[in-house]
Amino acid sequence: MRGVPSAAWRALALVLALSSTAPGAGPKRPANRLANETSPYLLAHSHNPVDWYPWGPEAFAKAKAEKKPIFLSVGYSSCYWCHVMERECFENAEIAALMNAKFVCVKVDREERPDVDQIYMAALQAFSHGGWPMSMFLTPDGRPFYGGTYFPPKDRDGTRGFPTILQGVADAWRDEPAQVEAAAKDLTEATRRALDGATSKDRRAPLSREAATEGRARLAELFDPEYGGFGFNPANPRRPKFPEPVNLVFLLDQHRRGVKAADKTGPLEMVVTTLDHMARGGIRDQLAGGYHRYSTDRTWTVPHFEKMLYDNAQLASAHVLAFEATGDPRWRREAVDIFAFVARTLTAPEGGFYSALDAETEGEEGAYYVWTRGAVKKVLGDGEEFSIFARAHGLDGAPNFEKDRYVMLGGRPSAEIAEKRKETVEQLEESLEKMRGMMLAARDARPAPARDDKILTSWNGLMIAAYADGYRVYKLDRYRQAAEKAADFLLANLRAPDGRLLRSYRAGRAKLPAYLEDYAFLAHGLLRLHAATGDPKRLAQARALTDRMLADFSDEKEGGFFFTAGDHESLLARPKDPFDNVLPSGNSVAIRNLVALAAATGETRYLDAAGKALDAFSGLLTQSPGSIPMMLVALGEYLDARPRPAAPVAEAGIPPAPAPDAVVSAVAALAKDAAPAPGQEFDVIVTVSIKDGWHIQANPARTENALPTVLALAPDQPAKLVKVAYPSGELKALAATGAEKVALYEGETKITASVRLDAGAKPPATLTFRLKYLACDDRACLAPATLSVPVALGR
Repeated sequence: MRGVPSAAWRALALVLALSSTAPGAGPKRPANRLANETSPYLLAHSHNPVDWYPWGPEAFAKAKAEKKPIFLSVGYSSCYWCHVMERECFENAEIAALMNAKFVCVKVDREERPDVDQIYMAALQAFSHGGWPMSMFLTPDGRPFYGGTYFPPKDRDGTRGFPTILQGVADAWRDEPAQVEAAAKDLTEATRRALDGATSKDRRAPLSREAATEGRARLAELFDPEYGGFGFNPANPRRPKFPEPVNLVFLLDQHRRGVKAADKTGPLEMVVTTLDHMARGGIRDQLAGGYHRYSTDRTWTVPHFEKMLYDNAQLASAHVLAFEATGDPRWRREAVDIFAFVARTLTAPEGGFYSALDAETEGEEGAYYVWTRGAVKKVLGDGEEFSIFARAHGLDGAPNFEKDRYVMLGGRPSAEIAEKRKETVEQLEESLEKMRGMMLAARDARPAPARDDKILTSWNGLMIAAYADGYRVYKLDRYRQAAEKAADFLLANLRAPDGRLLRSYRAGRAKLPAYLEDYAFLAHGLLRLHAATGDPKRLAQARALTDRMLADFSDEKEGGFFFTAGDHESLLARPKDPFDNVLPSGNSVAIRNLVALAAATGETRYLDAAGKALDAFSGLLTQSPGSIPMMLVALGEYLDARPRPAAPVAEAGIPPAPAPDAVVSAVAALAKDAAPAPGQEFDVIVTVSIKDGWHIQANPARTENALPTVLALAPDQPAKLVKVAYPSGELKALAATGAEKVALYEGETKITASVRLDAGAKPPATLTFRLKYLACDDRACLAPATLSVPVALGR
């Protein structure tokens, strides 16, 4: 078990492995306590025979009073395997009777309670693979001691069924309490370590643009040059592939900053390749627009069919930015189609945006979206129209889905088909658009996937931002209207009487205290709306939300922002999650908001708060930048905004001479008794001058995160560098490193280089050195720079 090397845990696992199934029988209840909830996911379980409790004090009080363990089941409405486990296990009267007799059963919608999900998912991942449905067993005080994901209704193919698991846990709880307690203690400690490690004091590092360079290199290593996307592994070709729009936005920001590459791993090339293959794959709904959650294969062909608001919001923004970067009308069309899907399917009459569409209909995953050739012919006929449509959408080859059915693809490029038909691309696209309309009308007649119609503040904030960017770039007024209507709805309806945000709204009821991401994402949407329209009201609203966020979520001691407010219910841990995943982290977006507010208001307190938060995650920015691409965007924006002297930057491979106010300058001279001659060794003294208030890293740097100062000969010099004697650095503690001391040079320092001219070469008039360094102040760093330092060899 990773993270919990416990003999007690191993003993508990053995008890479970040897347990037998002894389910009892019990009556099915017409409704349980979930009937009082608003979440569609919880309501779907309200008539299970399981005596479900929602998460809350009532369940924990019952567990303590009856001295029973808690069974915690976490899922969400569009989760296919959550539905499967419900049908197979939670609707089974015998299994439900065993659950009710031995456990207090708690059901959680992870989208309403991401705080609960985050903590127990970290616990599950400490010893197993995570996923949903998440099935965890807890002590009555909420500490986890065992768990898994989907369990089948009976033992099969070497996998223990859910009744076996239930009986085994119940037996261990009764017969081996010491082992259960030891496992709970170990797993709880491992969970807290996992959630508390991102801002460790001993991992602080200077803030530098080098982090973005390293993050980009890491993404390039993960990039699939053939089909786009990130993380393909030939050793595990069936690994799902996600759109990961956080990566795309970071790479587009790098392109905007002028970063290029000569191969397919240039920032823009990686983005365009990914968007191209996604747009032509089954992950895109080729009839109605919008994107499914992820692909089950490398080629984006067969998706996991649920559609999430947050994916489509972020992908709409990514396509808008790609259009800005390239001017390619294809990305405009993709964004417009996503907006059309959201308007048609996920927009509430009152203005907010619904959360998701299920993956299944009538118990079958993807049934709403897939086609047989015969079903297509019933709509289009068996003539020329079918032939054109089949070639354009990948129906002319072998079926790519179960039961000889097809997931519709983008198919061959329209230009290829148009050329064969001797017509223009525009004429062909007009015909195809008409046929897609006929197919969509036929699909609309099918039983539709269930829609999760709760409105979540954070996800709505992302959609507001996407619509605002769409209006800013495309100038379509309907996008401005959609963003403003949603913003007004949220601010009017998802607020507590004290003005704080609430998390979720459905059926006229708003509930649950908001999380960091709710404040950050909604403020982000309002700031994008202000940028698009210039409306000062939106700036004021974003500012008010950010001020409340600073008051309620800040870690005043260490920096950064907690996921929950200070007065939130007490859980096992209070994490500060910096990692970008299918959603950008609340910390990344919060920092970007602070930088934007500093620029819009002129108030440096916002920039100071951004810097303090970045300091908290500086070790992660240095050690694992590929896992936090949106924070790399935030770091770049912060460093752009910090006033500082200019530093020399290399251009076309030739370092410039330092400006008069440069942070670092250097001159070189021959040592006192040096006598340059072919084949002879002599010393050169390089004197480095560093502006007051600044330093460069020593060599050696003494900490793994620092970039040491390095002196080398420039290329093509008729000499060899024998050795370099670097002075010892001064050990100092900085604001960015806490109590840890780092080695650095300040003021003036001298570096001695021993050089040997090539034998037989004509002695040159000068030699040129390169000084590579990283200049920092007490809190942040400039980009790494290189100085050209010549030395005259004559006296």
